Formats: sequence, structure tokens, C-alpha cells
Amino acid sequence: MASTNLRISSVVEHHAWLSSQAALPKGFRVGTTSFDFVPAEVTKGAKMTVTLIVLDEPTPVFAALFTKNAFPGAPVIIGRQRLEEPTLGALVVNNKIANVCAPGGVDASERLCAAVAQALKLQPGQILPSSTGVIGWQLPVDAMISRIPTAVATLQKDSVLPAAEGILTTDLFPKVRRAAVGDGVIVGIAKGAGMIEPNLATMLVYLLTDCDVPREFLRESLTGAVNGSFNNISIDGDTSTSDTVAALSSRRVPCPDPKAFPCRPRPGLRRAGRGRGAQRRGRPPRHPRRRRQRPHRRSGARIGKIDHQLAALPMRGVRQRPQRRPAGVRHRQVHRRRQPSRCGAARHRPDPLRPDPGRADHLRRRRFPPRPGQGEAAGRPPQGRQLYASKPAMDGFTFKPPLRYPAHERCVEITVDLGLGGASCTVLGGDRSHEYISENADYRS
Repeated sequence: MASTNLRISSVVEHHAWLSSQAALPKGFRVGTTSFDFVPAEVTKGAKMTVTLIVLDEPTPVFAALFTKNAFPGAPVIIGRQRLEEPTLGALVVNNKIANVCAPGGVDASERLCAAVAQALKLQPGQILPSSTGVIGWQLPVDAMISRIPTAVATLQKDSVLPAAEGILTTDLFPKVRRAAVGDGVIVGIAKGAGMIEPNLATMLVYLLTDCDVPREFLRESLTGAVNGSFNNISIDGDTSTSDTVAALSSRRVPCPDPKAFPCRPRPGLRRAGRGRGAQRRGRPPRHPRRRRQRPHRRSGARIGKIDHQLAALPMRGVRQRPQRRPAGVRHRQVHRRRQPSRCGAARHRPDPLRPDPGRADHLRRRRFPPRPGQGEAAGRPPQGRQLYASKPAMDGFTFKPPLRYPAHERCVEITVDLGLGGASCTVLGGDRSHEYISENADYRS
């Protein structure tokens, strides 16, 4: 799934590349339908897409992880119950409305699942629902149910791309990745632009495979992959109420050696999605970094080896710091010196996370501040790593991204070495540009 050297020059070229990744695994079909409606809460019209991902035969091999937000959406509540079902036959996903904190939300999702089940000759308990969009609005469930036959009629087994496009909200572009596993394949799609924060930073993600692996093995594999990827993404510090990552196997291709199946974080699961006006990605890599795992001693006190979760805390602190988010290289340079203070604030142990004196001196001499004339070598956020440059808004207020495709996958890297052991963690994030603020402010208008 890796594509770190990807270079795209146009929407057409990006669509062609997505199509090359989008062939469905054996045993899956995808269909979508769109319709116009007027939300009950406003008078302005909106457009919704309902997406179906259907297995040829219900499968007992499925897994899912959900948000840890204390106010989950109705589809997440239902989804957790579906994990106890013996088989799963289809996913139904809608955008525009998240079905969170809305009157009758669970009943609305269950009605939708029942309608999909009837159209596919399945049981309602074999349907996993997902919703994404505005929080607090009610689903137009009657209109959605009336469009289910149309979605079923469009089911096809060639490409997952219609589903990748159908689940989008404010994303700049669809996301599709694939990886070969022996004679089988894994194909993944995702949406997500804002409200992305660890526990769980998945937005909506669906991983489809035809490899026949045990049910419990798939669930363990998904947990390990998510902990090392989606749970290390921080965009705006808000944990979504709808986050869902689901994995399904059609069991069409034998997988005699489960070790051949990816059971660890994959590069394709670590791509920070471009969306909601983000101009740059940030990747603070490998924290801390040491060849040998040995305890750090300071003033005779044994701190001990740092673990993965503890390693992630300072990185998340750097990514979440407000001064680091606004657009503009000058603003970033002014606040670059505050990174160590933010790292130090991200602790929850009696013993602070302190670099040894040599490491601290290295940070002071090499990273803070950049020497005159050093340019990119000193760590200034280079313009060449921007996805695009902001353009003046036509109305003087609403900034819009000038492109809708990923021109490259370069990012600004920030390294923090605490010198406490051999564990490491990579946290992904993005900046908050004019376009980001405009998108979030105008999303419901």
C-alpha cells in the first residue's frame, strides 16, 4: 500500500491512478445512489449519497473498531452489537448526516438496515451501518429507504472507486489503497478530513479482502494495525463520534500461512488524509530513537524503558499545539522554540520525560533556532512541501483549496529524541490554513 513517491499533476491523472488501485477483491460488490433532500433542521437543500458494500455470501470473518468518544453515533452503537453476530453480509454508509445525538437515531439506523436486508435477502443483523456528516441532524430515513432499490440495482464487482467517492464529505479527494497477499488482495477506502484524533482516528475506513483467515486472527490483526496507524493521527484534537474501521473477508482465496497476512501497521494505513483545507502534513518520526534498549539514569533515579504509548504523548503535544497550526512560515518559525515545552507538558508519570543533557544540547544546537542562511536544512517548513499555496478569497472571506488532488506526499518532519530507550512512534497531522477555517465555518451553511 505504500506510495510515498507518488506525484500527481491533475485530477484526471489522480482518477486514473485510483482506478488502477480499485479492483475489488473476489466476492464483493459495490453500489451507490444519490438524492436531494431538505434536512428537518434547516430550509436549505442538501445532497446525500448512500453506499452499499455487499458480499456475495455472508461471512463469519469480519472485524470492526469504533470511536472511544463518550457520545457515539447511533451507527456506532449498532455496530458494536453487530460484532456479536455470527455473520455479516453488507455495509450501508451515508454521508451528509452523522446521526449523532439526534432523536430516534438508533431506530432510524435499524430501519435502514432492515430495508437493506430485505432488498438483499439478508437478515437485519447482517447489515453494518455507518453515517458521517453533520452532528445533531436527523436522518431522512424515508427518503433513504426509497433509494435502496436503486443502490442495489447499481451493484457491480469491478471497482471500489464508486464507494470511495460516495462516502466523502469535505475531503479533497477519494482515498483508495491495495496490497497483494499471496494470491489474494486487500483493498481499502477511507474518508476523513477533520475531527481526527487518536482513540480512534479512523474517520470511516473499510478494508476488504478475499484472503481466508480466521475470524479472531482478523480482529487481532486489525487492532494491531490501527494502534500503529490511525491512532497516531491528530488533525484538530477532536475525537469524532462516528469513527469506524471495518474489515471483511469473503474467504474466496485460501491463505494457508496466516503470517503472510498483514498483522502489523502497514504504510497504506499511515497516510494522513488531505482535507478541510490542510496545506501541509506534519510527521514527527521515530520518538525516541536509540539502538539499544537501556534505562536512562539521571541523578541516580532509574526512569526505565519508555513504551510505545508513552512515546506518542510528546508527539501528539507537538501536533496539537495551536501556535504550530496556523498557515504561514514566519508564524511557524517564531513558535518553533516552544516545541520542547510542549513535549514536556505531555506527560502523566511522576517522573518527567527528560532528554539526557547530551540530547537536550543537540536539540538546542541543531534545531532551535535555525541559523541564518541554513534554509530547509535548519528545519524551516519548506514551501515545496505545501500541497498548494493559498489564493486570495474572491469574497475576501471564504478561502477554497485551488486543487482537488494530492500533488505529492511530502511532509514536514519534526524529530524529538528523549533518549529514554528504544521505543518509537510516528504521529501524523496537518496544519490549519485559511482554507481549513473556511471549510469548517461554512460546512453547514
